[in-house]
Amino acid sequence: MPLLRPLFLLSLLRAAATSGVTIYDQIGQVTLAATGTQSAAAPAVTTAAAYNTTVLNPPPVPNPPPATAFTLELQAQASAVDGLSIPIPGTFFGFSVEMSVITQLCAFFCGGRDCGAPILTLGSWEKLVRVSSRAVIRRSHKSSSFVQVPLLNLLSNIRERAGAVNIRIGGNTQEFAYYVDTLPDGHAISKEKADTNNPTQTPAVIYTVDLFYLMANISSFTNVHWYIGVPFNDTSDFRFQIVEYSEAILGDYLLGVQVGNEPDLYTTHQHRTKPYDASNYTIEFGELNLLIGPSVSGTWSPEDVWDTGFITDYADSLYALSVEHYPTDNCQPIYNISIYHDPQLEFPNFLNHTSGVALCEPYLNSTAIAQQAEKPFLMFETNSASCGGFPGISDSFGAALWALDYGLQMAYSNFSGAMLHVGGQDVFYNPFTAPPTNQSMLFEWTIGAVYYSALVAAEVFGKTNTSRIIDLLGNDADIYTPQYAIYENGALARIALFNYVTDPTGATDYTATITVNGGTVPSSVTVKYLLSDSVSTKNNITWAGQTFGTVHEVDGRLKNDLNVVTINCDTSANTCAIPVPAPGFALVFLTQEESIETVTYPTTAHTNTKNTVTVASAVLATSNGMSGSDWELGSTSSGSKTSAARRTMAPQLGWSLGLMGLLLAWTLSGTM
Repeated sequence: MPLLRPLFLLSLLRAAATSGVTIYDQIGQVTLAATGTQSAAAPAVTTAAAYNTTVLNPPPVPNPPPATAFTLELQAQASAVDGLSIPIPGTFFGFSVEMSVITQLCAFFCGGRDCGAPILTLGSWEKLVRVSSRAVIRRSHKSSSFVQVPLLNLLSNIRERAGAVNIRIGGNTQEFAYYVDTLPDGHAISKEKADTNNPTQTPAVIYTVDLFYLMANISSFTNVHWYIGVPFNDTSDFRFQIVEYSEAILGDYLLGVQVGNEPDLYTTHQHRTKPYDASNYTIEFGELNLLIGPSVSGTWSPEDVWDTGFITDYADSLYALSVEHYPTDNCQPIYNISIYHDPQLEFPNFLNHTSGVALCEPYLNSTAIAQQAEKPFLMFETNSASCGGFPGISDSFGAALWALDYGLQMAYSNFSGAMLHVGGQDVFYNPFTAPPTNQSMLFEWTIGAVYYSALVAAEVFGKTNTSRIIDLLGNDADIYTPQYAIYENGALARIALFNYVTDPTGATDYTATITVNGGTVPSSVTVKYLLSDSVSTKNNITWAGQTFGTVHEVDGRLKNDLNVVTINCDTSANTCAIPVPAPGFALVFLTQEESIETVTYPTTAHTNTKNTVTVASAVLATSNGMSGSDWELGSTSSGSKTSAARRTMAPQLGWSLGLMGLLLAWTLSGTM
């Protein structure tokens, strides 16, 4: 033993000379224990749009303000209500994930080593992933073997409320995607030079079969069902591998295949030569099954496509009809196209009921046509503004209210689903954002305001797939206080109440009194509130008293105690009074709410092995080394040679000498 200790000392010092060491309580440094648990706040190290700190001014209280008391007279049975929507699934709000960021969100590749992100390691493959009647087994250390735990948790939240989650993989980056057998180091996707003809200059995606195993593994944990986008830039070579592998590996988890992403913009993006119109698109469309189209964005109307015979020509192959639409754009600051939209001036446009109503009106004819054709009608991609959204709007509590209201209005307008778009670090509107790979050992995920919209919508519609919704137009159809009623299994089940006004005085809080015809109110109801201090805030949003945290703090699990409010009703008067703060949203449950117990997933791969040594500051402060109270870190990357890194050499030498003293004393004690 005495001989081994000097050898151990030398080997440890050699490692200390070449590897990073984490010190507890070091200023400006996140603390990582051996398990990779974050226990101290880290400074922001990026100004990417996803972490933008812009806070806008909330609009003033309307003049005159909305009435603060009104009555909603509701029917107990759906059969007595005219104008109810079609049955809406709990999966109504899904996510549209840009193909180029799929592995950043879903997997963390680390070449078979322990990773610096919270991930679920499937390397042992003790769990057999069942896809339809086939078993999928991956035994390699590839991207499909490392699934991001925060994503699994975020999807599980939706799954527990809705029964499943729908995700679309595609967007502009699907158009030039192509398959290869392998990529360097076992990656599932790679990217190459951007399409400079597209205003957002999105890259082409190169993918391997491992992408589909990754998707299948996620489905096995969280019951995700997928829409996949087919490359459509070259009609002489559709590159159908993406369809073949999706069908073979995803099986029943594959919902449908999108053919053409915003084809009405193809000539603008130089993907087709002029003239190219809806008739040309219809001719090119019909090569596959489970098809979704036309996914036009507004340059063509859907009717331009229906008039070509699109639906009758492809009725047997169509899974769903689709459109894509954003209410406005923020392209000018980044891409120097379109016109400039001042976020502060745009903000009020998102903070009233008129927005969602106006966005849905152009599609009412198409949703009726879809019902006649017995096809779902989908909003396949949407969010607050194209080209990444607005700072201060897209990531605010106001956006959470707007997206939820817009979603419920789409459901009332007989859409069957809507996909909230998810991009990379350079957009403001993400429902959730993974940290950059080189910062994943320091930071957790970041939640976006509209994720709360999707979470709440899942509870609005529930798991039965029988919910039908109606816009109540109460309070004299006031645009700042919209309300909806939800009927489930033919009976009144829930009421949704909005208040878009920000008023810290409480003077614009309102009380909606519910009364029921053909029945009576229950003795009590339960209410969940979506709340924040202002429509402008972004870091203190709560749903039923719980929050996911703020920037770089999200592991996908709700934090704090659940707060479900019980309100006693007056059964003799057949009334129930529900208060709604300004701003806020209330979901009123007239029947017993099903208990929600979200399954969360463990992390079995924790940190890169370079960051597993820890020394408590109390021990280090009393050693012969420096205290570490004013150390300056140079880099989070191994091998960095910056001047900042050189400035840290003296403290590191002090630490090494201090550690040498401790170990030398230990070594000598073993020889005495």
